[in-house]
Amino acid sequence: MYLSICCCFLLWAPALTLKNLNYSVPEEQGAGTVIGNIGKDARLQPGLPPAERGSGGGRGKSGSYRVLENSAPHLLDVDADSGLLYTKQRIDRESLCRHNAKCQLSLEVFANDKEICMIKVEIQDINDNAPSFPSDQIEMDISENAAPGTRFPLTSAHDPDAGENGLRTYLLTRDDHGLFALDVKSRGDGTKFPELVIQKALDRELQNHHTLVLTALDGGEPPRSATVQINVKVIDSNDNSPVFEAPSYLVELPENAPLGTVVIDLNATDADEGPNGEVLYSFSSYVPDRVRELFSIDPKTGLIRVKGNLDYEENGMLEIDVQARDLGPNPIPAHCKVTVKLIDRNDNAPSIGFVSVRQGALSEAAPPGTVIALVRVTDRDSGKNGQLQCRVLGGGGTGGGGSLGGPGSVPFKLEENYDNFYTVVTDRQLDRETQDEYNVTIVARDGGSPPLNSTKSFAVKILDENDNPPRFTKGLYVLQVHENNIPGEYLGSVLAQDPDLGQNGTVSYSILPSHIGDVSIYTYVSVNPTNGAIYALRSFNYEQTKAFEFKVLAKDSGAPAHLESNATVRVTVLDVNDNAPVIVLPTLQNDTAELQVPRNAGLGYLVSTVRALDSDFGESGRLTYEIVDGNDDHLFEIDPSSGEIRTLHPFWEDVTPVVELVVKVTDHGKPTLSAVAKLIIRSVSGSLPEGVPRVNGEQRHWDMSLPLIVTLSTISIILLAAMITIAVKCKRENKEIRTYNCRIAEYSHPQLGGGKGKKKKINKNDIMLVQSEVEERNAMNVMNVVSSPSLATSPMYFDYQTRLPLSSPRSEVMYLKPASNNLTVPQGHAGCHTSFTGQGTNSSETPATRMSIIQVGDF
Repeated sequence: MYLSICCCFLLWAPALTLKNLNYSVPEEQGAGTVIGNIGKDARLQPGLPPAERGSGGGRGKSGSYRVLENSAPHLLDVDADSGLLYTKQRIDRESLCRHNAKCQLSLEVFANDKEICMIKVEIQDINDNAPSFPSDQIEMDISENAAPGTRFPLTSAHDPDAGENGLRTYLLTRDDHGLFALDVKSRGDGTKFPELVIQKALDRELQNHHTLVLTALDGGEPPRSATVQINVKVIDSNDNSPVFEAPSYLVELPENAPLGTVVIDLNATDADEGPNGEVLYSFSSYVPDRVRELFSIDPKTGLIRVKGNLDYEENGMLEIDVQARDLGPNPIPAHCKVTVKLIDRNDNAPSIGFVSVRQGALSEAAPPGTVIALVRVTDRDSGKNGQLQCRVLGGGGTGGGGSLGGPGSVPFKLEENYDNFYTVVTDRQLDRETQDEYNVTIVARDGGSPPLNSTKSFAVKILDENDNPPRFTKGLYVLQVHENNIPGEYLGSVLAQDPDLGQNGTVSYSILPSHIGDVSIYTYVSVNPTNGAIYALRSFNYEQTKAFEFKVLAKDSGAPAHLESNATVRVTVLDVNDNAPVIVLPTLQNDTAELQVPRNAGLGYLVSTVRALDSDFGESGRLTYEIVDGNDDHLFEIDPSSGEIRTLHPFWEDVTPVVELVVKVTDHGKPTLSAVAKLIIRSVSGSLPEGVPRVNGEQRHWDMSLPLIVTLSTISIILLAAMITIAVKCKRENKEIRTYNCRIAEYSHPQLGGGKGKKKKINKNDIMLVQSEVEERNAMNVMNVVSSPSLATSPMYFDYQTRLPLSSPRSEVMYLKPASNNLTVPQGHAGCHTSFTGQGTNSSETPATRMSIIQVGDF
């Protein structure tokens, strides 16, 4: 067995190699004959174990060697594991390649999932067939007047063998008189045919019959032969034979010409008259059967028509031998050759085959140039009709001649490799969020006119990667909350979106560490890690905190590393009208102040200036002053903005010497809050008493806030010292009681009698603040107001109606009322007591029994 190996290496992709292997095997070999070892002959690297091998496109057997294409699967096969190329049955070259001088089989083998072997197996002919003639005898009629040199074509012998074993020559024997000779000629396809040539003039009268033997020999070792007997009958013949216009004709005809298409109209003429001049046309006896299947000839007109389907790919040139014979006795035929050249037509569309397609999803992080599939495109047509142009439908990649259209949208392209092999590779970076699946269509178009197209598609799914961080819908979120809110109140939400899938797109929220002043942000707000909802953790005070900012972090759960982003949240505290105005000027006692104005002060005299403070801001802190009662005679007026009270009547004291005005201070909040004070204005004769402030036009701008602040600060210090003293004393007497609800008196308390005792004017220095037992449990910074021990003659106990926060930075007014008579103090007990026998409220409350305390600063 002869083995010829030719390996050609061409790198078509990062891990794919193309190799050519040529083998030859004699015909008539039995089944199981090993032709060659592909792995050894191509010097392939050892393949992967079966468990690690891929499916290679999903076709063929499992193993290291997979047959992609096989021109004769019933004759040849490749062992999938060993790579041995072997025969499956006896090969008869003559039946396999009847009309071809070269008999060759082809295979394409995909080895080790990374190398393609193009295998060609030539079937070598052996001399297993002898030549044969169609019949045992040939009958010939030759006119005696046939001139020397006249030729008569003889029936050809047929030998199925090819090459050297095919028909080689002919021999003529038993010619005793040398009248005949044999001339062997060759056709365009290489086949040989004999012609009988008259060497000398024939004489029917001397011999009217000649017997010759024609022997056909092949070129085998030893040669095989066949014989046929030629019986030549010498007769009287026509004097003239038909004559063609030309000895040969060349006709071009397109393949796939319709049946009945005229090929040529032959014309042969005979100078004889009558039957001797009437010509009949026919194919020569040695015309191949395939020609007779494709063409027909009219015996009377010589018109040759298409009879069968002409295929350029089967045979591009055909030869037709035609003879013309007259109807006279002893006719001598004339011969001509018609050569039909077929013109190729674009009748075969390109064929697209997937050698290997990537299995599974493709990561969106795959770099450009990643191989997706291996494609082979072929076209049976030749020339321009077989020139291919390939591309990915809608993509930018081209192969084998250029693009078929404009730029597309799919991120794939074709790269031409070798022998009509193409690789589909990624053209740019993939993005699953833009498109998660592509239907990749390969388009092949030939260069014919009109061109023929073929398409074939496959799907590519894109695998998600964590390549997108969460993105907030806003860079800055502005939230608003009213002051005095409830802790735990919902403030708003932030939203971050991540287009990735699964854990890569699952977003969680958290607050980045920061401080507002010295306080951690985690004591102000919290965020729901799942939905981004933000809640308040404390009650906000606009007067302390007007706005604050913090950052929220959004983080996905991707692996191996998560991605994150942040946004700023600004919380604005909205002011609420929660502080009522506090009148600080003039000094009030029980919401009442007495003012003295000299008689004959005149029109426009500045009586006093009412000044109030409001801790709120904006409209809630803007105050308006008005007289709401006691000015029915319109003796006085008050400026609504400054609070200045002036006389409107030059002789108001003549109308009434004492005027009680009720002044109301109102803010502009919603709802509005207000404070009222009663001003008793008396007229005095002469100058004002010593110690009474003189208010006139020259002193109207004197600032009274400074002495007021000094006075209140002194009072606060005294009260604080008293509180400390009381706390120490109470702790010593009762360590288990932690609350103080003391009523301090320096004498034994008699029963209060219905207001019959002598009332004593109470000064603010006679008031101290202590902590109550009830309110210690609710708020540790709330004080009770009780009478001072200095009130020896008229001991009175007071409860307050509103709380006075110890830590309040703003001024507040607290109204006191006398306690009921049921309140008792043990005799001789100057300390603290923690319980009462009873408590009530005096229903008859008069202004004389009310007092107000102005608190400035912290106790």
